[in-house]
Amino acid sequence: MSDESRAQGGLRTDPPPKVVVTKIGLDGHDRGSRVIAASLRDAGMEVVYTPPWQDIAAVIKLAIEEDADVIGVSSLASDHLLVPKLMAGLRKAGAGDVQVVVGGIVPPGDEKQLLDAGVARVFHPGTSLQVIAQAIRELSARARSLRTGVPS
Repeated sequence: MSDESRAQGGLRTDPPPKVVVTKIGLDGHDRGSRVIAASLRDAGMEVVYTPPWQDIAAVIKLAIEEDADVIGVSSLASDHLLVPKLMAGLRKAGAGDVQVVVGGIVPPGDEKQLLDAGVARVFHPGTSLQVIAQAIRELSARARSLRTGVPS
């Protein structure tokens, strides 16, 4: 199908956004990350879910192997403070195009630190699942644009 046909209402052939949903560090509270993973799957995204207690190197390796567009890190007990190390590790591994979001309990001062480290978005308790899904779609497009050099 040509680009013109697609623009005129033809079928989209783009693959769905690919998201790794994970918990790094020692925080084992995974109910929120499971809800988000299921919601993103229901929204048509490809989701790779990890159990809790992941280390940063394993998350980076998984994101690269899976060609993920976005990594979503869930934090309830201050493990979001490890995310700047994740950001640095992604850049060092040549995967700086992968967008990172953090969801959970993040104090305002910590949020600024995360954003300064390159985190794309921080979602707080009560953010609607629709808002999160739309943001992930947009960030996936950004990641693919950075990866290919083609504007989204």
